[in-house]
Amino acid sequence: MLFDKLRHIEERSNEIARALSDPAIFSQPNEYARLRKEHAETVEIVERFTAYRGVLRRIGEARHILAEDGDRELTAKQTTLEEELKRLLLPRDPNDDKNVFVEIRAGAGGDEAALFAADLTRMYTRYAERQRWRVEIMDASPTGVGGFKDVILFVHGRGAWSRLKFERGVHRVQRVPVTESSGRIHTSTVTVAVLPEAEDVDVRVEEKDLRVDVYRSSGPGGQGVNTTDSAVRITHLPTGLVVTCQDERSQIKNRAKAMRVLKARLLERAQEEQQAAIAADRKSQVGTGERSERIRTYNFPQARVTDHRIGLTLHRLPTVLEGDLDELIEALIAAEEAERLQRVEN
Repeated sequence: MLFDKLRHIEERSNEIARALSDPAIFSQPNEYARLRKEHAETVEIVERFTAYRGVLRRIGEARHILAEDGDRELTAKQTTLEEELKRLLLPRDPNDDKNVFVEIRAGAGGDEAALFAADLTRMYTRYAERQRWRVEIMDASPTGVGGFKDVILFVHGRGAWSRLKFERGVHRVQRVPVTESSGRIHTSTVTVAVLPEAEDVDVRVEEKDLRVDVYRSSGPGGQGVNTTDSAVRITHLPTGLVVTCQDERSQIKNRAKAMRVLKARLLERAQEEQQAAIAADRKSQVGTGERSERIRTYNFPQARVTDHRIGLTLHRLPTVLEGDLDELIEALIAAEEAERLQRVEN
């Protein structure tokens, strides 16, 4: 089954490559862009599949003369390639290539939490620079001690969501505040929400979703009374929205006006739903911001960072705060892929 799926992807990749090599495609910029994107998503899979078939061929051709160690080496390579191909075939997160908004807010801990919010702002900015992404501060509420009550970053760059989505949650810091004379360690929190940039809401109205009624428009008597069924009532069946228009003497014009009003109302509703979904996502990411809720702890006295989701501890806090997050993020990506593979295989 795996082999069949891979062969199908390879055939589709070759088909796209042929289409892209046809000069006629340049007259269709949107189609050209779509095919290029689809082809880019298949290239790595096809390369791994080619390598995998090469290993199988070598095993089949040379097994009778291979030494046991050589046989083991090729079999191990076959297993590695199979695992890589399974991961590549996992459904992609549709948001992976999107730009993101990173919302950083001081939680429990007063001024110390605000100072750590500034530290995380710097950390994510430095990390983005390492990835060659562009960062823009959209909004910030600085405090008098050099921290942030909250700050919103817009991170623009390919793959921003695919890596920064793992930063969502409560970040806990343990350190001695500069104002603490007794040397006592304080625990504070900062909440981080990561939201993919929303695409423009597109309103599409299918004819089958409409019920159109025409009737005689009402109005004062005399010559102005419309004696034909020119008034239009449009009901959008999926939502129950009803729009009427009888301003024009022409049924066609009234229908066109009613459709514009209907689309505007559907757009407003879609935008409200989108904003509600974003707000719910934000709330689910950061919880209440209490000290007991945490995805990661930054312990300054021991110079360590611990990600509690995967039990990974690094004893190099200063470099992490300078934006060296790859080891943490790669481990989180690997853990997520392993969990998804397990669900697929079960």
